[in-house]
Parts: sequence; C-alpha cells; structure tokens
Amino acid sequence: MVTDAATLSPAAIDDAAARIAPAVQVSPLQISQRLSDRFGGHVYLKREDQQAVRSYKIRGAYNVMSQLSADELARGVVAASAGNHAQGVAYAARQMGVSARIYVPTNTPKQKCDRIRWHGGEFVELIAIGETYDAAAAAALDDVARTGASWIHPFDDPRTAAGQGTIAREILSQLPSPPDLVVVPIGGGGCIAGIATYLSEHSPSTRLVGVEPTGAVSMSAALVEGGPVTLGEIDSFVDGAAVRRIGELGYRVLAGRRAGVAAHPDLPAGSTVRPGASLEAGQTQVLHVDEGAICSEMLDLYQDDGIVAEPAGTLAITALEHIHIDPEWTVVCLVSGGNNDVSRYGEIIERSLVHRGLKHYFLVNFPQEPGALRRFLDDVLGPDDDITLFEYVKRNNRETGAALVGIELGTPAGLSPLLARMDASRLSCDRLEPGSAAYRYLT
Repeated sequence: MVTDAATLSPAAIDDAAARIAPAVQVSPLQISQRLSDRFGGHVYLKREDQQAVRSYKIRGAYNVMSQLSADELARGVVAASAGNHAQGVAYAARQMGVSARIYVPTNTPKQKCDRIRWHGGEFVELIAIGETYDAAAAAALDDVARTGASWIHPFDDPRTAAGQGTIAREILSQLPSPPDLVVVPIGGGGCIAGIATYLSEHSPSTRLVGVEPTGAVSMSAALVEGGPVTLGEIDSFVDGAAVRRIGELGYRVLAGRRAGVAAHPDLPAGSTVRPGASLEAGQTQVLHVDEGAICSEMLDLYQDDGIVAEPAGTLAITALEHIHIDPEWTVVCLVSGGNNDVSRYGEIIERSLVHRGLKHYFLVNFPQEPGALRRFLDDVLGPDDDITLFEYVKRNNRETGAALVGIELGTPAGLSPLLARMDASRLSCDRLEPGSAAYRYLT
C-alpha cells in the first residue's frame, strides 16, 4: 500500500485526468436555485452521481488499475469497499478483463451489491464479511497476503486520491472564475486529499470544507489527536463514509492545510473551532452533520430536485446550514454518490422525522381495564397527533400493561403540550430519548 503524500501532486492529478478519460465522464456542474435561495450565494452541485457507477469512486479505481503492470493484472486485484469503490473496481475489471475479488461489509445495501455484480459480471467475485468497512478491509488484506493479488485501496493511496482529485480540475474548468467555497464529504479521506492538493496550487484562495457524519468522525478525531486514531463504535448508516480510521494520506494533506475542526461532543474540549464561523480565503475546516439531517436533505433532494442521492452523497449539502456563506460567493457541493437502495427509504423517513422533532416514542403503562386506550386517544393525543406504532411490550401483569407507542406530531411545537397532557393523565408515560440504549433497542 502506498501512502506517501509527496507523490500526490497537481501534476499527478493532471496525468490521472488523461488516464481515466476513456472510463469517466466530465460530470455536470449544476446551479441549484433552491439551495442558493435557502443558504445564500450561488450554490452549484457537482453531480458525481451521474457517473456510470453513480459515484466518483470510478475515478480513483480506474486510475490505479490502469497503472498496473501486465504481470500485476494477470494476478488479479482485490478491493474492500462499502459499495461505491467496489463498483468502480468492478467496472474497471470488466473493461480491462481483469479478475477481481471484492470484499464488502455484510450490511452493504442490496442495491449496491447488485450493481457491483452487474458492473463486474464474470470478472468479479463478491464476498460479504464483517459489519464495517474496516472488517472487510482486514479480510481483503489477508487475501492479498495469501494470493499476491494487487490491493486497490479505496482512499489511502496517492494514485486513488489523484484520480479523485480530477473532480477539482473539472470544477475549475467548468466555472468562469474559481469558486469561493468547495464542500466535500469525508469517508477515508482520499477524495478531499486529491481535491485539496489541486486547489492548493490552482485556486489557493478557495475555502474547503470537509463533512463527516456525526457517527463516524475519524478525520476530526485525527486532526484533534495529531494523527489517525481508531474509533470505537460508529454508526454505519452513512455507509459510504462510515470509516473507523481515517487514511494517513488524507490526514497528512489536511493537517498540512492546518484544517480546523468543528465542535463535536466526543472530541476533547478546547481543541475545536465554532461551526458556522466565517471562513477566511484558503481556509480549511472539517464539520460533522447529524444522520437525521442527512435524511431530511435526501428527501428534499428527491422531492424537490429529482435527485436520488445516497446518505454519503448528501453530506456536503447538509453541511451548508452550518457554514457562513457570503451572498456573492460561488459554492460547489459534491454530490458524491447516488447508490441508494429504495428499501432504505422507510428508515430514511423515520430518521428525518426524529431529527425534525416530529416523531417521538414512549413507554406507556396502560391499566388493564376497558376504555384505557380510548382515554389515551381522547385525553392525551392532540388533534394533529397520530399514532404510528403501538406494541405491547409485555402483558404478564394483571393490573397494567406496558406498550411502546410511536407518535407523529403535526409540528415540532406540539411536543410540549403532548407532554403536559401525559403528565395530567393518570397514565405512566416514559419518553425514550434518541440515542439512548432503550431507544436503539426498541426502535
């Protein structure tokens, strides 16, 4: 594995652009009037979801594989991925006629697994193992050690980052003048490393913001601690960015840019900067956004713009509400991927409702007597409230029975009156707080 940041350069990115041209399209850069009106400035979307594999990952994968020797290609390639890098490797393998074994976490959405098989055809063997990218990567590296196959790293390789850095090259060619701000999602750090490297030379005044999901802040932790650290538990919902340990390459590049880190509850106090603070020209900052906020933006993109984006593909846009944007700025947000499984939309809607304060869960002890549920409906529920879930937890007590009750409110302001009516009733009602162990278990 190559991790020397010195070999990642603007010249390497220019070379990568020529190398990947047969497999990668220049993705559209589209103005979003909705986002411009909402956040200010002139907000553009870099539509990497329009690539053949529906993500930017084809850029890095193809750049690495096109540089392998004939002997290396004959031994085949191995990759690990949460889904998008795997599709890039699969696509390249089929184009080049190379055998590939691809390891993915067991919770990788079915849609991504199906697309990996479709892109790779007979040239790809898909192996699901472990619950995280890191577990899949460990199995893949064991394969490399046993077989001598070439390891195609999804982010911690200058060749991968150079391929992904071609995004910045395209952005600069698509605008009449350099952008004031570029917002990029962070998973393993390869994409932002490539983009930062190119902007540093060709548009040094451009501000750069990297965005992580709150449940997987590996870049933030590395910048705070002075080097990559392995996180404990992470939330794998944003599967394209759920990495326990940031790559050395991405860390070195952002540390070299003296990147600031927005406040996070799990990071040491005094080591962070205030989110929403105005960025100076050329400054770099790393932010985190809540998974529920990501879900809300995914739904807005789908319903208002007709864009199907996956959770990681929505990170950059979701962060705009935490960034001070001057009315005259040109802002570019990377829509990094559109591989979202339609079967996930139930969970996406649920997380969005919870984030917006519209969905709440309670454990309610009902007296086992006629009319108890009717009194709850009449005395506790408001005119705009709706029961979306009702399940008895246990009924082994003859006097009371606990039920898990999910309530959707008409507006977030309806919560206080609801809680007041619960207190006034003779029912015992315990609210389950999001993030608590009971909440995660019962929902």
